[in-house]
Amino acid sequence: MVYALRARKSSRRLGVIEVGGRGDGKGLTPAEQERLEEMARGALREAAQSGRRNVFLSFATEDLGEVNLLRGQAKKDGSDIAFNDWSVKEPFDSEEAEYIRRGIRERIRQCSVTIVYVSESTSKSKWVDWEIREALRLGKGVVAMHKGDAPPRSLPHAISEHRIPIVPWNQEQLSRAIDRAAAE
Repeated sequence: MVYALRARKSSRRLGVIEVGGRGDGKGLTPAEQERLEEMARGALREAAQSGRRNVFLSFATEDLGEVNLLRGQAKKDGSDIAFNDWSVKEPFDSEEAEYIRRGIRERIRQCSVTIVYVSESTSKSKWVDWEIREALRLGKGVVAMHKGDAPPRSLPHAISEHRIPIVPWNQEQLSRAIDRAAAE
């Protein structure tokens, strides 16, 4: 897995670091972790100064193509939304799961709102349900977003349990929902 942090205001590439590091199964070295944390802090500072919302994007792996379209649309339309993505490819119950949860928890903590992209695949994802619950536990606003005329019939349990608002894939409506969720 490779993650690139971008300063959204200028679209200037800040850096790329491989998660998993040396390939020996020991993860990031302390120097790599410190570099990654500093890059994240810098990107967050720049996003805060630009007046953009820093959001955590939660989605099922099967929806990566759709989510990439959303990211591209946000860049193209000059959106006030800066996505903070921590895509994972590890199974929820894998040996790496706790390490990944800690990383995701920190990313959610750094954001003001979590956007959940919902599709027919989303309700099957243990990661998405956990991310919603973790965002709520951390006091973050959560908004669900769907493509098409109506949300899917099957949603993660946390969305219905906590009455998370669901909006259509529309930059204006999504932006308003994010502002409301951040204020609550």
